[in-house]
Amino acid sequence: MLRRRGKFLVAEPFFEAGPRLAVSRDGRATPGDLVAVRSRPHRDGRGGRAVIAQRLGRPDVAQDVIEAFMIDRGLKRSFASAVERQAEAVAGTAIEHNGRSRRDFRSLPTFTIDPPSARDFDDAISAARTDDGGWRVWVHIADVGAYVAAGSLLDREAYRRGCSVYVPGAVEPMLPSALSSGACSLVPAQDRLAVTVEVSVGEEGVRSAAFHRSLIRSDARLHYDQVDGIFAGAQAAGAPWGEALSAARQAAAALQRRRSARGAVIIAGEEPEFGFDRDGNVVGAAAVQQTEAHRLIEHLMIAANEQVAKLLSERGIPALYRVHERPDAVAVERLADQLASLGVPTPPLPKGPLTPQQAASAVGEISQLVTDFVARSGRGRRAFGSLVLRSLKQAYYDHRNLGHAGLQSANYCHFTSPIRRYPDLVCHRALLAAIAGEPLPDRAWVAGAGPWTSTREREAMTIERDADDIASCFLLERLLAGARADAVFEGEVVGFHSAGAFVAFGPDGQFEGMLPVRRLVGDWWELNDQLTMLHGTRTGATIRLGDAIDVQVGTIDAPRGRVDLHPAPVGATVAADYLPG
Repeated sequence: MLRRRGKFLVAEPFFEAGPRLAVSRDGRATPGDLVAVRSRPHRDGRGGRAVIAQRLGRPDVAQDVIEAFMIDRGLKRSFASAVERQAEAVAGTAIEHNGRSRRDFRSLPTFTIDPPSARDFDDAISAARTDDGGWRVWVHIADVGAYVAAGSLLDREAYRRGCSVYVPGAVEPMLPSALSSGACSLVPAQDRLAVTVEVSVGEEGVRSAAFHRSLIRSDARLHYDQVDGIFAGAQAAGAPWGEALSAARQAAAALQRRRSARGAVIIAGEEPEFGFDRDGNVVGAAAVQQTEAHRLIEHLMIAANEQVAKLLSERGIPALYRVHERPDAVAVERLADQLASLGVPTPPLPKGPLTPQQAASAVGEISQLVTDFVARSGRGRRAFGSLVLRSLKQAYYDHRNLGHAGLQSANYCHFTSPIRRYPDLVCHRALLAAIAGEPLPDRAWVAGAGPWTSTREREAMTIERDADDIASCFLLERLLAGARADAVFEGEVVGFHSAGAFVAFGPDGQFEGMLPVRRLVGDWWELNDQLTMLHGTRTGATIRLGDAIDVQVGTIDAPRGRVDLHPAPVGATVAADYLPG
């Protein structure tokens, strides 16, 4: 942030503590503005001044702060002009000039299902019933490799980025918009290049698969809410895609039943979706929970990913697999103890040390019991789901096919999102090497790409989570501006730290803050060995994961995404009219 210190201007770090830099005046920014600066040392190497590279906005505008945060975390926010020019050049190439033999699937009724805000469409679906009572599903994925040649300037930049980064109100794309929301995006009523995974599905799961370089034409862009409305009978399905949607729904349900039977881990997640006004202020948020429409796409994409990985593994083609190692036996036993301490049903575990397969199977069964318990009790969804997640190892990309324990799948890769994930593009090239004689990816290069893309993914996830926290804090500030100073919120304990409890509060638990243990007066509180509850040593009272607790907001540090909470006074009333409607 730019500040005045006497006669001088200085730039102070906004998100973390750090040294101030003297700033040369240039008239582009005024004190109080958020700015990006570039250091310019004196010729003798001592001291020097900073130069304002860009004015980013104001610290009280959420979108400006999020933009500044992205730059602070090292995101470029634009592409080099040479990369943009190359993207525009290849995007302008006529499909007829692509020069490769393709299966023409344009006559198949085809649709996409995405959020209303989506701009890049990686995947489209066609489906039909078969005479034997099964289904045939065509999973069409954007043929990004037809535009992004291996080793090209575009390719090198996409690899450097590793993946797209999505934050409230903005995106840092892996590819320039000429491709990501243009030539590669499977928009309706336009011919598009694709790579298609054609699967035959029965009640027993996937029966067979075929792979094609293809030409498709989407008939409809559907939204998740719209599809759920159709499934509920509140809306009518249109022609020509209505029957295809029905067949896809049935096929996805069969795949879901098969995966549940083999013990795949089930964790019901949700993603916040924020709304902004024209001035960049956060004006609303909704927790997007997984519905049947989401599960339809999820299960069909998993099927395609599995079949691609199976083929690549069988043929020994260099590729990046999505690896999720089996959990440690000790972690699974600890998870069972944690849930049991909270009164959540757990399955009986085999006597003696668990084998890796037993540990993986146990987590799958535990996750199903947790899901059922949350549905019955109406509490603990986030807290108990987090316990299950923490018992698992982190998934990563690797050139070795080591299986995916969470899905209970022997073969798995990421193939279905090449517009926004670089490992998917690697798998596209590997698949086309297997089925169309394209050049094989270099084995040594692929081995090095695994750690790099895994790191980029983790960095993106951290940025996305922190940006969500920033947006949430700005929304909370906005809501509290129209509420009573002593507003009381219903909350639920979702985690513990040595310093206190994390509490989700507000409508649908959309906010989260820290309730310091020092504010829980009247007792001495200790965290139990399972890290699932605070125990009052004097009174014997407990505060457990999933417990309801009323809180008041103390302070909000929006740039850092932090909320400090107080316990609500005993007997305080939670009133909905504390928040403006």
